[in-house]
This record gives sequence, structure tokens and C-alpha cells, in this order.
Amino acid sequence: MTETVRHDILADLLQPLWLRSRESLADDRLIYDPVAAAACTQCSLKPECLQGNISQQQRLHASLTLICDRQIQQFLRRHPDGRIINLGSGLDTRFYRVDNGRCRWFDIDVGENLLWRQRLFHRSERYQMLPGSTTDLSWLQALPPMSGAPIIVLCDHALLASSEVELAHVVQSLACHFGRFELCLVVAGDLCHSPLSGEMGVDKPFGHAMRDPRRKLLQWLPWASAVGRYSPMDSTCSRWRGWQRWLARIPGLKFRILPVLLHIHL
Repeated sequence: MTETVRHDILADLLQPLWLRSRESLADDRLIYDPVAAAACTQCSLKPECLQGNISQQQRLHASLTLICDRQIQQFLRRHPDGRIINLGSGLDTRFYRVDNGRCRWFDIDVGENLLWRQRLFHRSERYQMLPGSTTDLSWLQALPPMSGAPIIVLCDHALLASSEVELAHVVQSLACHFGRFELCLVVAGDLCHSPLSGEMGVDKPFGHAMRDPRRKLLQWLPWASAVGRYSPMDSTCSRWRGWQRWLARIPGLKFRILPVLLHIHL
């Protein structure tokens, strides 16, 4: 019998994949990710993946994943042949969850992460990987011509470690390159460093902390036509219910104490 080779992947890269795999087995799951579950059977789980409050981290990660999935699904309903650019993709499996059979998908990440993607996930003729990062935006020039197709750029977690200055640079550079497009961006509120946030699943400090991320983005992109704002607390998951009742007494706090998704139309 041939022994199965198990990959030794950095914990920071593997843990989000593992959390989605765990969430897929929950009775009240927010997402179902069989591709993540299958990939995890090929990986060696590291002790660092188990550090912290795993149940809370899993709920937060699944909630952010769900609100990002929904924005991409809504985009594809409006633009079935659209182009999705996933910046800082890591071991994200969103393509396999939301693919409509017509879109074209581009995952952008550093070369080592793309190599793991090639080993763990199957290929698609409409799916392409390009080396790049949030600090070196030269990958923008390597994109194929989009021929006026609708475009959405998604940055799920990759910019949470960036400073506010770095964040502004990336956002403005994308806007200058694409002109008309949509941007989905996960950013950190100003209270994400608090002990309460830690109890809700925030497991590491972020590189920025903005009291009003939506207002800040409109300062950077004053020509933006709309900015939607979505909190993980918007989920109907019963595991959030106690926190939802408590935070309902303080309007706006849910957008400050956890990372939030901003959806921008330009």
C-alpha cells in the first residue's frame, strides 16, 4: 500500500483552511467547504493551529468568509461573465464555492503560496494564478486584457496586517489601474485590539485600526459611488446570538470591534 504524503505547511497559511474544514462539520454551519476538508487530509496540522480560542476563531473566520462569498455571488448574478481578482489568496477555496461556470478567476499571491495551491487544488481552464503581493503591485501589468469585462477585486484578509498608509496606497493604486471596477476589502476597526475582540475570535494584532473605515475609504476614493459595510455580527448564526443582543445596545460598535467588509463601486 502506498503511504499518503502529508504536506508540512506554515500554520498561518494552513489554519484558515482548517477552520473552514471544521466549520463544514458544524450542525449550524455558516459555510460548507468540502474542498478545504479534502485538502486538510493531505496536510500535517501544526500545534500553532490549535492555539487560542479555536471555536471563536472558527466562528469569526466563517462569518467573514460568508459575507465575502455573498458579495462575489451577487456580483456574478449581475455579471455572469465577470472577472474576479483575489488578492492575497493564500489557501482560499472561494472559487470552488461560488464558481458559476462562466466567470474568469485570478488568484494573486507570493510564489510559495501559489505552489501549495497547485499541489492541493485541482485546476480549471477559467482559473489562473499570478505571483504578486499587496506590497509589490507589478502583477497588475501581468493581468491579461479584460476587454471591458466587469471586474471585482477581493482582498479578504491580506491587508489586515498593513498599516493605514499601506492600505491607502493599495486601494488608490487599484483604482488608478482599473478605473471602473468593484472592490471588496476586509479592514480592521479601531477596537479590534481590545480584550473583548479577543474573546470574539480576533487572535492577532492588525496593522491598522480605523474608527470609521467607510468614511476613511471615501476620503481616499472620493469618486466612489457606493460603499457597503458588513459586519460578521450580521450573521444569523445562533453562536453569535448572545453577542448580538449585547452589542445591539451600542449602535455602530459591531463595525469597530471586529474586522468588517467594505464593498466599493467605482
